[in-house]
Amino acid sequence: MKTDELILLLAADTAPVSASAVGQRFAIALSIGLPAAVVLMVITHGIRADLLQATGELMFWMKLVFAGSLALGGLIASQRLGRPGVPLGGVWAALVAPVLALWLLAAMVLMNAAPTQRSYLILGDTWNTCAFSIALISLPQFVTTLWALKGLAPTRLALAGAGAGLLSGALSALVYALHCPESAAPFIGIWYVLGIAIPTLAGALLGRRLLRW
Repeated sequence: MKTDELILLLAADTAPVSASAVGQRFAIALSIGLPAAVVLMVITHGIRADLLQATGELMFWMKLVFAGSLALGGLIASQRLGRPGVPLGGVWAALVAPVLALWLLAAMVLMNAAPTQRSYLILGDTWNTCAFSIALISLPQFVTTLWALKGLAPTRLALAGAGAGLLSGALSALVYALHCPESAAPFIGIWYVLGIAIPTLAGALLGRRLLRW
């Protein structure tokens, strides 16, 4: 059999992939991974006792907006990276902007704070557990997001894995905020960002192996 004939034979049974296939896979991943992350957070950390009172604080909502914006950017990036040849476009700016805005706010808070207060604004009471807690809670969503990407056709494997980690870490930070009592911008700018960076880096390292097809 000639090469051209073999190619035609292999292509004869192919059907176009549904335009909604990417969205469907990520919808499944989110519907499983996010509730599982919430359950894991409740089991391992619990919801803060003063949550209702905390909803009246501006920085509580700032935490949610920060994590939510990164999660949205991570979702868009992961969906695009799941398809070959689709550029990320302005997603990079959407991912960098929330972090830069938070760091700018953190710098302003530190500059206006008394020198004796600055270390507490950075470390809070939970600096030694925050980032690792976010990374831990991200595991369910990390697994389901990698599953979603595995069923697509990613060609930039490290970037796709990083996108999965970013989405998982940002959603984990969003969930963890329901437990975390910290509200200082410097604390969030360091330890929340580090907590999101851990699964992002892990995804970049694992993506080359786990997303290969």
